[in-house]
Amino acid sequence: MEQYLEFKGIWKAFPGVQALKDISFRAESGRVLALLGENGAGKSTLLKILAGDLAADEGEIVLSGKTQSFLSPHDAIKAGVSVIYQEHQIMPAMSVMENIFAGALPRKKTGFIDKKRLRRDALELIDKFGLPIDPATPVGRLSIAYQQMVEIMKAYWRGAEVIAFDEPTSSLSDNEITTLFKLIGDMKREGKTVIYVSHRLAEIFQISDEIVVFKDGELVKTLTTGETDEQELIQAMVGRDIGDTFANLSRSEEHGETLLEVKNLVAPKVNNVSFSLKKGEIISFAGLVGAGRTEIVRVLFGADKMTSGEIYLEGKRVLFNSPSDAVDAGVALCPEDRKEQGLILFRSICENISIPVLAKLKKFLFLDRKTEAKLAEDAVNKYSIKTPGVDKLVFELSGGNQQKVILGRWTNDKMTIKVLILDEPTKGIDVGTKAEVYQMICDFAKQGIGVIFISSELPEVIGVADRIYVVHDGCITGCVDRADADEEGILSLAMLDTTTMGGGDSN
Repeated sequence: MEQYLEFKGIWKAFPGVQALKDISFRAESGRVLALLGENGAGKSTLLKILAGDLAADEGEIVLSGKTQSFLSPHDAIKAGVSVIYQEHQIMPAMSVMENIFAGALPRKKTGFIDKKRLRRDALELIDKFGLPIDPATPVGRLSIAYQQMVEIMKAYWRGAEVIAFDEPTSSLSDNEITTLFKLIGDMKREGKTVIYVSHRLAEIFQISDEIVVFKDGELVKTLTTGETDEQELIQAMVGRDIGDTFANLSRSEEHGETLLEVKNLVAPKVNNVSFSLKKGEIISFAGLVGAGRTEIVRVLFGADKMTSGEIYLEGKRVLFNSPSDAVDAGVALCPEDRKEQGLILFRSICENISIPVLAKLKKFLFLDRKTEAKLAEDAVNKYSIKTPGVDKLVFELSGGNQQKVILGRWTNDKMTIKVLILDEPTKGIDVGTKAEVYQMICDFAKQGIGVIFISSELPEVIGVADRIYVVHDGCITGCVDRADADEEGILSLAMLDTTTMGGGDSN
C-alpha cells in the first residue's frame, strides 16, 4: 500500500486563542510538503499534534488508511512518525551517541550497554552526516547548530516513515544545510513522507514539492511549488504586499559621536578584536556559523570573561564582570538562544519584561504590580505581541512574539539603553514579522541607540546594517559600508585566512 499522511478536520484551541480551525490536507510519500505561515499561524501546533505532544480537540490523523490516536510521543514514534522541533529535544548531560540511540542502546548478553558497538554505530552515522563530532561529547557542550544535527541524526536513525522538520536550518551552516538537503533527497527516494517548516522562502522553493499556507490557524492555500512564486506566497501568508522590505525602511542616515570603542579584545575564541560604534548607528557582525560573532558580544555583555583588551563607553573605560554590570551601564543583549538564555519560559509576559527593573518597581517592601502590568501592556501594544493578556506564559507564544517580549524588556520606559546587541533576532521568524523587526532596529538607531546586529542571513545584514564587520576564526577580517556591500565580497572575507591577521578594526 502506498504511504501517505492525512489530516482531517483538525481543531485546537487554547485559552483565548483558536490555534487551528478545521485543518485538512494530505501529504504523499516520496514528496516534501512545506508548511508556510506567519509566527502564530498554527504550524507548530499541528506538528505537536502529529508528534503526540498535544491532543486535537476535533479531527483525526490518518496514516496510510489507518486512523491514528497518538496519546504520547512514544505512540507517534511507534507508528513511524518523527518530529524534529525548532526547540531542541536533547539530554544535555548525556553524550552524542547516547542521545542518538536513546531508548534503543545496544546491549551485551549480560544486559550491560555495549559501548564499543554504540560508539561504532554513532561514528558511522556521524560520518554519513560529515560532522566533526566526537560521539562521547556531552551534547550540552556542542554549539546550537551541532545540537540540531544530533536531533536530525536521531530521527534519521529511527527510520520513520513520516518525518517532520520545524525550522531545521535556523542554526546550521551552509555546508550542514547542503548535507541535510541531500539526506532529505535520500528520504524522498526511499518513499518517506516529509513535512518541512521554514520561513526561508529560498529553501521552500529548493526542497519542496507542494506548499500549504496557514494564516491565523486556517489553511488558506495549497500550491504546487513549481507553479508559484515568492510574491504569491507572501501575499497568502501576511495578507498584504510588504514590497521591497529593505528599500522601504525608515532609517537615520546621520550618526552621532563614537559611543562604543573596543580595542584589542582577547578571550576564548576571540582574537585581538577591535571595532567602534557611533550613536544612532547599526553595525553588524557577519560570518559563518562558529566564526566567533556570538563570543565577541558575550564578552562585551559581561557574560564571558575577557583575557585582555579595552572597552570604552562614551569615552570612559569600562569593565563588565557580569551582565548586570553591562545592564547598569546601558548595554543590553537579546541572545541567540532566546529560550535558554533570554526568557523564563514558564513565567508570564509581565514577569519577563519587568526582570531588569524590579528594583525600580518597589514601593516600600512590595512590588508595584500596577506599574509592572502597564510596562507589559505598553510592550504588547508597541510591538503588536499576539496574546490575550500580559499574564500569558511566554512558552505559549510563537517564536516571533517571544522575540518581541525580549525587545520589550530592554526598551521600556524604566530602562536607559545606550547599546543594544541583537544576536540572530530574526531566527525562526516569518517574513512579515521580520519586516517589523528590521524597522524596529532602525527605530532604535533613530533614538540614538547604538545597535549591534548579528545575523547568518547576508541579505538582511546588507539591508539593515550601516557598517558590516566580517568575522572569521575569532578575527575581524574586514569592515564594509552598506553602500559597498555585496554577498560575494562578504563571503570572501568570511573565509579569509586569519593566521597572519591581527583582527583589528578595518575602518
